[in-house]
Amino acid sequence: MQFPLPQPFIDKQVAAALAEDLGDAGDITSLACIPATTKTTARLCARKQGVLSGSAFAISAFLQMDPNISITQKLLDGTKVNPGDIILEISGPARAILSAERVALNFAGHMSGIASATRRFVDAVRDTKTKITCTRKTLPGLRAIQKYAVRCGGGFNHRFGLYDAAMIKDNHIAAAGDMISALAKTRAAHGAMVKVEIEVDQLAQLEILLNEKNHRPDVVLLDNMSLEDLRRAVGLNAGAFILEASGNVTLETVAAIAKTGVDIISSGWLTHSAPNLDLGLDF
Repeated sequence: MQFPLPQPFIDKQVAAALAEDLGDAGDITSLACIPATTKTTARLCARKQGVLSGSAFAISAFLQMDPNISITQKLLDGTKVNPGDIILEISGPARAILSAERVALNFAGHMSGIASATRRFVDAVRDTKTKITCTRKTLPGLRAIQKYAVRCGGGFNHRFGLYDAAMIKDNHIAAAGDMISALAKTRAAHGAMVKVEIEVDQLAQLEILLNEKNHRPDVVLLDNMSLEDLRRAVGLNAGAFILEASGNVTLETVAAIAKTGVDIISSGWLTHSAPNLDLGLDF
């Protein structure tokens, strides 16, 4: 998988999850009924069809419980998986493997669910030029993880936060006084390396931007527009700005939205509501 997350970041996230799960007493079930000398071999397997993501988090969970655990990775992130496919083979102390199991599955299942949902969206628009992106609608503290999972599914990342790109939305415009004033002030505050996007929900607003000579955005977000208005917006724009469509994006609607000719379709559902992919650890 291109652009993997840094290992120190992965280890830190996993360590926090293990600390939450183990508490002060540790895995009292495994400690009570599994002898310390017991060794075992387990397989982390897919139980449903989907796209893999988060394997490095699962590996980190097992190795943090016991660095002597031996792991063989059979499938890489971004790979399509089918029921029964083996993702990891894990050998070592049974106690440690059992103690890491839930944290490993929580990360890999959640991330693979996002990757799988993203791949379905990407496949639905494959015959168009449109790119699928996520949004900032992520679980607190898990943004980089969830956005990485979108990449595993073939999607692209929108901005990571309030700090790496400027996005003027309807409330910014209301607070600033008007659209062009908000755009001018934002452009004046930042250099050429900062991309500026502005949200519109009416074709008349797009026409104002197209006629503006001095203060121009890089991207225009077409918010909750009908398919007909999206088609008209693409025609009016004639390639002047990158056009992003957002709002009411589902697997059932995404293909029709892409066929209007927009450059980007963004969906918060990919990160805030994609279902977990069923993975399991089998001894």
